[in-house]
Amino acid sequence: MKYDTVVMGGGLAGLICGIRLTQSGLSCAIVSAGQNALHFSSGSLDLLTHLPDGQVAENPLAMLDALSEQAPAHPYSLLGVDKVTQFAHMAQSILQQSGIRLKGSCEENHYRITPLGHKRMTWLSPESVPTVGLHQQMDSGKIAVVGIEGFLDFQPQMVADELQREGLQASAHYVHLPLLDRLRENPSEFRAVNVARWLDRPENMAEIVEEITPLIADSDTIFMPACIGLDSEEPLLELQKRLGKPLYLLPTLPPSLLGIRLHETLLKQFRRQGGILMPGDKVTSVNCVGSRIESIQTRNHGNISLKAKQFVLATGSFFNNGLVAKFDRVYEPLMNLDLCEISERAKWTHKEFFASQPYMAFGVKTDRLLRAKKQGEVIENLYVAGAVLGGFDPLTQGCGAGVSLISALHAANEIVNELDKNKAVQAEVVQ
Repeated sequence: MKYDTVVMGGGLAGLICGIRLTQSGLSCAIVSAGQNALHFSSGSLDLLTHLPDGQVAENPLAMLDALSEQAPAHPYSLLGVDKVTQFAHMAQSILQQSGIRLKGSCEENHYRITPLGHKRMTWLSPESVPTVGLHQQMDSGKIAVVGIEGFLDFQPQMVADELQREGLQASAHYVHLPLLDRLRENPSEFRAVNVARWLDRPENMAEIVEEITPLIADSDTIFMPACIGLDSEEPLLELQKRLGKPLYLLPTLPPSLLGIRLHETLLKQFRRQGGILMPGDKVTSVNCVGSRIESIQTRNHGNISLKAKQFVLATGSFFNNGLVAKFDRVYEPLMNLDLCEISERAKWTHKEFFASQPYMAFGVKTDRLLRAKKQGEVIENLYVAGAVLGGFDPLTQGCGAGVSLISALHAANEIVNELDKNKAVQAEVVQ
């Protein structure tokens, strides 16, 4: 089987790369081993919230020069300000075209409200999530934080208490929904996704409204856990319409409904544009000729090779086994690619739990075009994207999703330009 590009990894980076490639008319296959990190995300996307020295990045694009000085191996530093700016705007456009309703701008971060009621800086947030601008006070009037009786992954009192500490009027409530009684029989089944499957049913809407209405009589705005709208926002919009008040969702513990919906929407867009997804499959070997990859083989395809002109490695970090850590070493398991400098074992972690952990910056070493290296030599047609890259801490720097989106779009852009160049040369030869 031949494609213009094969992407190894079906998470945020892999899907965005695939969408950009198929959007440009190229054939693309994504080999996806299993569940990706989006299913465990809040649904919000970070670009850059802090520099390595802890300085807050309210305007992320304006902080890229300072980032380059402090972290020259950061993927943003390798690409440069112009490219990061270009691909940040492109990411916003592609997400919107894919049908994902997000608010925010790469020019200035905003705060989203977390499941504990705290404010957390971010780049893009689902429109259904409560947010507030920088240096602004939330203007929501009286807020009713409504939890679901028996649902342990969301505590409305904790949210309301934190909102009150912020100077807001907030009260906590629990709604009892008899239609969920069968889930209560098994606490392990009482999770956001399973709850949503019941709340999303049109025949249950009247009962939901009837139970919630008395609780919110004195409130202007409603906060609820993200347990409605698994496949689309329609059930949420219908519930908001019937309650007659603004209704916002707060992410819950994984699996996250908002993260799942983001993944499914991107996957639909990729397939709609002609992309091929190979779910539940895994790359087992990579066949190189000189400094280029010729083909790969996967578990499900046996002896049938997948051939392509270009390849993208987007297998994720430790969570997805894109990187593997043993007691005395860290390695990239697919090709044993070069990694960014890794210190001695005793220095992999910091004794302060909430400090930046050194192992978070471990990842594949690349050239400035984000092409992988092996034994110091660049693999010419293997681009690296997403969490498997080294040189950045996605948590303390608040840039995990941004690195995934921007590195993926960079890889796709390079591939499109390279293939267009080759076609132009071939046409010239024919003439």
